Amino acid sequence: MKQLLLEISPDFVPSLDNFVPGRNAELLQALREGADGSQAERFVYLWGAPSSGKTHLLKSFAAAVSGRGGSAVYAACGAALPGDLDGHDVVALDDVGRLDGDGQIALFNLYNRLREGRGRLLASGPCAPAQLPLRPDVVTRLGWGLVYQVHGLSDEEKTQALHAHAASRGFRLGAGVAEYLLRHWRRDLPSLLAVLDALDRHSLETQRPATVPLLREILQLPPEA
Repeated sequence: MKQLLLEISPDFVPSLDNFVPGRNAELLQALREGADGSQAERFVYLWGAPSSGKTHLLKSFAAAVSGRGGSAVYAACGAALPGDLDGHDVVALDDVGRLDGDGQIALFNLYNRLREGRGRLLASGPCAPAQLPLRPDVVTRLGWGLVYQVHGLSDEEKTQALHAHAASRGFRLGAGVAEYLLRHWRRDLPSLLAVLDALDRHSLETQRPATVPLLREILQLPPEA
């Protein structure tokens, strides 16, 4: 059982199709149109709380463009702007608020190159552009395009997503399993879905239904008082 617990990891390939939109339906549609080139606006900025889905969307957007034969790259920002971003039609930059002075200059120059070359930029940060601790000229450019807040899923929406994922794998969650998981596990959706996958495997191996007691075994948690 200890090994099974260690194997629980979000081995999850994000895509625009498996993103659970919740209150982000308009944003998701805009990214679909951007990926296929039908969206006129070429610069989009996403902001929201940690685990709200920003990274999922950025990786998915780059993958969707690449899947259609375009040249796209995803990169997570540190103090410096990641290298190897030139030569791509689409750049997806995660967490631009972390960039230092030199990184911000590099982002400014990248933005201008993409604009002149008809490229696209999808960027993310923890807050709206005007609240970013960045150079004014960078903040202005990030706010010129479409700006969307990424709303995290409510517990009810996560519960619905968990039941839908279980159904897609051909099993049914017992009463209270989704709610128990939300109370006792990491709350980002990839981690929650990874537990369901482990629960499904253990249920098949032991020939036991996917109930709260079986879930407690996987998570190595004692029964609730």
